[in-house]
Amino acid sequence: MKIAFVGKGGSGKTTLSSLFIRHLATARLPVIAVDADINQHLGAALGLGEAEAAALPAMGAQLPLIKDYLRGSNPRIPSSESMIKTTPPGEGSRLLRVGEDNPVYDACARTVDLDDSAVRLMATGPFTESDLGVACYHSKVGAVELCLNHLVDGREEYVVVDMTAGSDSFASGMFTRFDMTFLVAEPTRKGIAVYRQYKEYARDFGVPLKVAGNKVQGPEDLAFLRDEVGDDLLVTVGHSDWVRAMEKGRPTPFAHLEEVNRRALETLHRTADAAYGRRDWERYTRQMVHFHLKNAESWGNAKTGVDLAAQVDPSFVLSEGTAAPQPA
Repeated sequence: MKIAFVGKGGSGKTTLSSLFIRHLATARLPVIAVDADINQHLGAALGLGEAEAAALPAMGAQLPLIKDYLRGSNPRIPSSESMIKTTPPGEGSRLLRVGEDNPVYDACARTVDLDDSAVRLMATGPFTESDLGVACYHSKVGAVELCLNHLVDGREEYVVVDMTAGSDSFASGMFTRFDMTFLVAEPTRKGIAVYRQYKEYARDFGVPLKVAGNKVQGPEDLAFLRDEVGDDLLVTVGHSDWVRAMEKGRPTPFAHLEEVNRRALETLHRTADAAYGRRDWERYTRQMVHFHLKNAESWGNAKTGVDLAAQVDPSFVLSEGTAAPQPA
């Protein structure tokens, strides 16, 4: 299951996504955590020290390796240089699976120990000073999008992505790659504005969206969210002494998380799991192709010098049963 956490900057989406990741790991479910935010804080939220978080490999820096591996023997892609972030898989492409070992994970993922469990953590890499004025952050996130396009995941396998803040998520088609999107919203006009914008975009593509209210301090905050969000409001989260201790670098076992917040995480988990029954791999593949053709026409063809529409395999549908060639 592919799960996205979105919201405005400062809403607490990284904190809530890290708690959800810990919850899944405690349940002994395989989890890949992905930090796709321009501000790379997920590692720290999962308990990494400053030096450990800074040492995480950047997916953006491994894009040539990622392309070369995923291309496999796909005859529609003569070279990895012609692949762009939206290139869809086809016959002969190598696919990624959550629990396997492969060169992409070897290069881009690191194991993070969480109490008596562990997760794989991947990060796009920070937006550095050398990027200013010459690079777009979405080029870094493109590595995540390409991996998601080639990912085959099952019901009790999770990829949890902490997305970039606000409406920047819509700068690519990556927002359609998820089984469930949790929008973290504060009970403020700014928090609700991001929800309304996301809801409008998501509706056009059938993206499942639920709201997690954060920093809810009382009945007035709850009533505000209910009035503004309606049935999309799934859970609310208030102050957490456990989170505050973690942020101070004084973590306690995850089992000590407040009961009310544990129940909120259980609700998120049930909601994500229920989305499995609504999976539509044909629509998923169709949307993938839609955004690839859109990107090809707007900039991809000019950049690569080839007709990227030729990369689309019209008979290929990504699904859990899709066979993929094994690496040599």
